[in-house]
Amino acid sequence: MTEVESNVATLNNSCNNCGKDAVLKCPKCVQLKMPNAYYCSQDCFKSTWNVHKAVHNVPDSKTTSNVFPFFSYSGKLFAHAQTPMRQVPALIPRPDYANDGIPHEERRVKKGDILVLNDEEIEGMRVAGRLGREVLNEAAKAIAPGVTTDEVDRVVHEACIDRECYPSPLNYYNFPKSCCTSVNEIVCHGIPDMRPLENGDLCNVDVTVYHGGYHGDLNETFFVGDKVSEEHRKLVAVTYECLQKAIEFVKPGNKYRDIGKIIQKHASANGYSVVRSFCGHGINKVFHTVPTVPHYAGNKTGGVMKAGHTFTIEPMINVGVHDTVMWPDNWTAATRDGKVSAQFEQTLLITEIGCDILTQRASGRPWFMDQLEQSYKSH
Repeated sequence: MTEVESNVATLNNSCNNCGKDAVLKCPKCVQLKMPNAYYCSQDCFKSTWNVHKAVHNVPDSKTTSNVFPFFSYSGKLFAHAQTPMRQVPALIPRPDYANDGIPHEERRVKKGDILVLNDEEIEGMRVAGRLGREVLNEAAKAIAPGVTTDEVDRVVHEACIDRECYPSPLNYYNFPKSCCTSVNEIVCHGIPDMRPLENGDLCNVDVTVYHGGYHGDLNETFFVGDKVSEEHRKLVAVTYECLQKAIEFVKPGNKYRDIGKIIQKHASANGYSVVRSFCGHGINKVFHTVPTVPHYAGNKTGGVMKAGHTFTIEPMINVGVHDTVMWPDNWTAATRDGKVSAQFEQTLLITEIGCDILTQRASGRPWFMDQLEQSYKSH
């Protein structure tokens, strides 16, 4: 077997096997011009070779054909080949579904009362939220024309490991990747694959990290390149406004069902529809739990907000109809009419007077606003 090559630069890369600092890289990945796989030693490289070598057999993205050739897609996007599931070092604590794909604790508590967190639990959620934001920030820097969503997933995966986090989506009900990447007409739960992003795409990246026994969940929709249409820019802006207006409503005593009324009012005023197939959710020691948080008006969900609740709001707003269709992978949800969708998400903690956004960006504004500002300056 060819010996691993030394990486001349002393970068803070993590070993693909054990997670330690690594400066060696797989020579086959180098030869094929694939994303580098780093290792801390020859022993780690050899011990994981039988698993790692599978990534070298992935077809080139330019020649990859539709992996569901008999499926009638609603839009122009179609599924491309995927790389094998990435591995998490054994030293990183993981949720109960990491091995068998079944969230046992989540199933047990899903229909119980909404958990009111104590001070220690709140601090655990604050840390998870902060780390989740750091990971999404790393993903944001990778978004560019020509970059595959699989590469975005690699960035997310390694950023999680660097922070001693388990990427919560990985093997959750057998989801095969470390984040969700939903492009254009994909509403949510898109599986990262070998399709290169194109100039003018919208790409949502949904990140959740598991750290210290708690999950932190957030997502943003990004512009890819400088050719995003004004129509799609407006959709992204209105979707973010829907989330912000909903967050302003959050305080003790208000009903969870009324969040949907606020979101739908703003979306409808701008000519958009609100997805009904997916919703926000409680989150703490388990990934998804009560309360259920629908984003549309007239929903019948129960629950009154109390200080100490932690949950997400994550509206999905469509240019066309609100209906969705599922791809054969049983994860990827697309708009039924093939028109574009956008989404934003934050994890919130209800306080005595309102709420804290646990996954807030330090600047207090989303990445797309920076992209717009940079675009205006360049022109």
